[in-house]
Amino acid sequence: MNPAARRVQRIYLVLMLGNTLAASLIWGINTLFLLDAGLTNFEAFAANAFFTAGMVLFEVPTGVVADTVGRKASYLLGTVTLAVTTALYWMLWVWHAPFVWWAIVSVLLGLGFTFFSGAVEAWLVDALTSVGFTGSLEAVFGRGLVVTGVAMFTGSVLGGVIAQLTNLGVPFVLRAAVLVVMFVIAALVMKDLGFTPDRSEGPIKATRTVLRASVEYGLKKRSVRYMILAAPFASGVGIYAFYALQPYLLELYGDTTAYGIAGLAAAILSLAQVAGGVLAPRVRTLFRRRTTVVISASVGSVLALIALGLNQMFWLALLLLVLWGFVFAVVGPVRQAYLNGMIPSKQRATVLSFDSLFGSAGGVVIQPALGRAADLWGYGTSLVIGGVIELAALPFLFASRAQHDPSDTAVALTDADPGAAPESGADATA
Repeated sequence: MNPAARRVQRIYLVLMLGNTLAASLIWGINTLFLLDAGLTNFEAFAANAFFTAGMVLFEVPTGVVADTVGRKASYLLGTVTLAVTTALYWMLWVWHAPFVWWAIVSVLLGLGFTFFSGAVEAWLVDALTSVGFTGSLEAVFGRGLVVTGVAMFTGSVLGGVIAQLTNLGVPFVLRAAVLVVMFVIAALVMKDLGFTPDRSEGPIKATRTVLRASVEYGLKKRSVRYMILAAPFASGVGIYAFYALQPYLLELYGDTTAYGIAGLAAAILSLAQVAGGVLAPRVRTLFRRRTTVVISASVGSVLALIALGLNQMFWLALLLLVLWGFVFAVVGPVRQAYLNGMIPSKQRATVLSFDSLFGSAGGVVIQPALGRAADLWGYGTSLVIGGVIELAALPFLFASRAQHDPSDTAVALTDADPGAAPESGADATA
């Protein structure tokens, strides 16, 4: 890694640190916050579903911003939007507002996150390529996972403790403040390297172009298509499980007001994420193909969720939580590297956002459905159902593997040619 690549990596890590710190201040208490505002389980997870619906609705238009205005502009718009909507969330909690207002603001929160999805990752890969980096993307994404894990641990613990000492609203106020700071930092240090925004089209025509590119380089390329089609099941269940574990662990603990315990759950996940980020490049070297890691992790996630749902002991639940978080952390950098290796630079942000859109679409349907299951049969049963739903991702993962894309066996950024990936072939060994 040359000096220019190190600088790009440092900026990426700072952005990930700030984003995750801001977000994680409320991760450990978000569901408790919604329930404290007077919402039922179904309404709380329906609010989360409206958030993911916002991500689905705005994913393509904000992808246009990233591809036609710039990755930096997209990031800055994201920080501003999230800061404002987070403040609005706090106001709804103060007023005990009707559910309809939670739904509206949740959609706008989704808008804020879509400015981030795909843009920062595409910025990183394009910038590294432009400065001559030829190393392993798993290693860079793994470092990012370590940094976000540390930030998540810090934010989750702080959020839980602050909520315990003050009230459930204060972490949301702090989150908005951190996002304002990140806006200033990004404005000073981010530059779009290795990418020239295409401003030759108007917004409507550009949106059509983005949709065509999403189909052409996403759904029409079989190896990418099947990974995208697997996303709704893994992401939808993962989002629900993360937030459902907050009240579920308090239920197992025996004290529904121990907000620090809820923060502990998110903190444990963050430590597992750090470990997974450190080990992801090493795990990758154990297998010839990236899809072997992705498929194995998917099976491990299913088993961990079912075990969590069937378990009745608090401390065993914490151990299973570590296992589930570790599996997710290991597979993240490998899946990222696999997808990036199959997408040309110019369409990278677009297709990555399209992948995120499909993951969010799964959350729109799965979260309220599993929230209703929790109302009827309890959190444990809803987690078991979630594990069964996630099994549906496996056929798509195996189908992507069967395409034998060069990115599946690539070990460095330059090993795969996204523009000339084969679409079929016989399976090979791990």
